[in-house]
Amino acid sequence: MAASDFSRLIAAAADTIAAHADELTALDQAIGDGDHGLNMKRGFEAVRAETEAIATKPLPDALKAVGTKLVMTVGGASGPLFGTLFIALGKELPPAPDHAALTAALSKAIEAVSARGKSQPGQKTLLDVLQPVYEALAQGKTGTEIAAVADKAADATVPMKALRGRASFLGERSIGHMDAGARSTALLVRAVAEAIEGS
Repeated sequence: MAASDFSRLIAAAADTIAAHADELTALDQAIGDGDHGLNMKRGFEAVRAETEAIATKPLPDALKAVGTKLVMTVGGASGPLFGTLFIALGKELPPAPDHAALTAALSKAIEAVSARGKSQPGQKTLLDVLQPVYEALAQGKTGTEIAAVADKAADATVPMKALRGRASFLGERSIGHMDAGARSTALLVRAVAEAIEGS
């Protein structure tokens, strides 16, 4: 992937998170700490500030650098989880991945996030978006279709009862609210998919 392409992906991700920061904060205020939007915005703006240095690295190293920066700057539970996702992708992907390599890497990255968060799909977390996205990717769906799967998966967290994270303390009261981490994951998936398909 050319540096200009990766720069565009960083910009798309940072722009999307910034545009939806208030929405993510509102979602998190309902069942979490209320800081998810601000934390994610801070993290991706920190990544954006180092775009030039990050984008010139080979793809695996660039992804690890993004993940490391998110761990250092996002804060809360989201920093380690989103950081782990990018770092694991960087560890698993070759410099010029094909579809099979990308699919395999995402599977390993999901395992890493699951281990870090001690959670599984079905517990009202970002994994409830990542797992359907992986399945859609494995089925060879287009970027547009994968983005739609991600949006639908985030919506599907609304009726779930939270079993992990701060929201789990609310028990039944967590039902009826979308998980903020699931929503931000869906936003990032759409941003990346649209940026890649638009290139």
